[in-house]
Amino acid sequence: MEDLDVGRIIITFVVFLLSLTVHECAHAWAAERSGDLTGRYLGRVTLNPIPHIDPFGTILFPLISMTTGFWMFGWAKPVPFNPLNLRDRRTGEIAIALAGPLSNVALAILFIVLYKGLFQTSTLALQMMGDLLQPIYTMIEIGISLNIVLAVFNLIPLPPLDGHHVLRNLLPDSLAELYSQIPPWIGFVLLILLINVGFTRALVQPIFAVVQQLLN
Repeated sequence: MEDLDVGRIIITFVVFLLSLTVHECAHAWAAERSGDLTGRYLGRVTLNPIPHIDPFGTILFPLISMTTGFWMFGWAKPVPFNPLNLRDRRTGEIAIALAGPLSNVALAILFIVLYKGLFQTSTLALQMMGDLLQPIYTMIEIGISLNIVLAVFNLIPLPPLDGHHVLRNLLPDSLAELYSQIPPWIGFVLLILLINVGFTRALVQPIFAVVQQLLN
């Protein structure tokens, strides 16, 4: 416990909460744009994190991960929607599913822009930040890497991830029905296996390499 970097844990948790909030808000917003107002009625089209928090997935498990050094794991409360309300069910469900990961891509880009603006163009900005320089740098560093991981991870086509809903709606009806029968617990087990064999790391490493070039 003496080796814990409390400041970094706090920053990581704040960025994680922000990233999940934007992710779920994007799902709710896309559902509303596609014709379903369920998320709006439930107060999910908001950047207030409270309606999106799952006590276990958003708070308990992430904090355990951060304090034990285990790989980061967590989730927010899913945004429900009624597919019968969508103007076009297939395209609507794809748009709703993609909105979450794309919002994390947008956040990663925003953090990259902040880094370029604060740390590569303005000596005055660096001087004005003073003691806040290191925490801000840490926040941006975590914001970039965490949002890239969230975007890529959620696009893996296994339940209950967003990529599962995208692929299901791209498949022919007969295959889609069979694919949708995969229980979430099987998807979860497969995800754990993929993480343990380094599959997810292999997915994000090329993206990290490109981002590193952008930051240099």
